Amino acid sequence: MNGKQEPRLTRNQALVLGTLTQSDAPLSAYGILDRLRGEGLRAPLQVYRALDKLLDFGMVHRLESINAFVACAHPQCHGHGVIAFAICEDCGQVDEFSDAEVEQRLDRWTHGKGFHPTKTTIEIRGLCAGCASA
Repeated sequence: MNGKQEPRLTRNQALVLGTLTQSDAPLSAYGILDRLRGEGLRAPLQVYRALDKLLDFGMVHRLESINAFVACAHPQCHGHGVIAFAICEDCGQVDEFSDAEVEQRLDRWTHGKGFHPTKTTIEIRGLCAGCASA
């Protein structure tokens, strides 16, 4: 984390992160809970608390348009100010990326308007190459 030591995760945080890391698609909090019932997680609040901390640590992202979560594709690099996601509406694949040119343009716009962003996330929904050609 930008030269900082990785945070120590609680058992629940590690379970939630592991579930998201192993998933082929984004998961809702309830989807995570369903997968972790065998590990002793029983209440949605347990998952939400773990997710809140993992979000704070920059280890997971919330995809707001589909109300789901994914593990960060670049957990050791939290320097990206603008994070973008391409979300396939057919297979559920999510690709995380950042683009310096887009970030610079958004920076110029926000500074020009006197706007002070706290978080910028771009979500592009459509079909991945595999689904588009099927």
